[in-house]
Amino acid sequence: MKFEVIHIDETDSTNRWLRDNPPLFGNNPALLKNKGRLLRKGCPVVVAEYQTAGRGCGTNQWESERGKNLTFSMLIHPSDVPAAKQFILSMANALALKRTLDDYVDGIKIKWPNDIYWHDRKICGTLIETTLQGSRIQDCIIGTGININQRAFLSDAPNPVSLCQILGHEVDREEVLEKVLNYSDDYMLAVDQGLWEDIRASYRAHLYRLEESHDFIISGQRVCCKLVGVTDDGHLRLLHDHTPTDYAFKEVQFCL
Repeated sequence: MKFEVIHIDETDSTNRWLRDNPPLFGNNPALLKNKGRLLRKGCPVVVAEYQTAGRGCGTNQWESERGKNLTFSMLIHPSDVPAAKQFILSMANALALKRTLDDYVDGIKIKWPNDIYWHDRKICGTLIETTLQGSRIQDCIIGTGININQRAFLSDAPNPVSLCQILGHEVDREEVLEKVLNYSDDYMLAVDQGLWEDIRASYRAHLYRLEESHDFIISGQRVCCKLVGVTDDGHLRLLHDHTPTDYAFKEVQFCL
């Protein structure tokens, strides 16, 4: 495995833990000068058995029963990603998660910007936090929660689902983690190699509700739109009355 995995019992947030406890190569200036695959070899991943305050995007919380799911964060150092183009990292990460879950079940899609859905139910969420050096990304912490073996969800989240609920049996969490990290290494290598158009095309092809018409909440109003794609900088492109419009995160909400 190309990542150094650190297991901890409990923390409020694995993103916060990794940001405040930069282990291994996180602050090594000599390593940060390197490029390509070697940059990620040994990059730290922290895995928690339980998060007391797991976060999603914005103010969203992430429910996860102790010892049942995967809650983890990885620290990577992209070699040459401009801040204005950072959504390519979100695309690459989403594709790695989709590929992982594809190994277990059909019907996996990427819900913009970076959730993973099984049909109309959420199985995985990600929070990405970046640090800039000038106009470029220096560090990127990718925090992910994957519902693996939880059999019941108690929060008011509208549509969670786990692999166990889908398959009817528990799944080896370490096996899932290893798949995620291996696929992540492949996709982040593709980012470093400049294969951005391939990543973008694959991300768009696997979008949840692509080329389908559904209701969205826009400016407080319920509007029926057709989802036609995502722009290079991460805006959702919707078609309403034959007019395409691009929306940033929090400017539009899916109706589920």
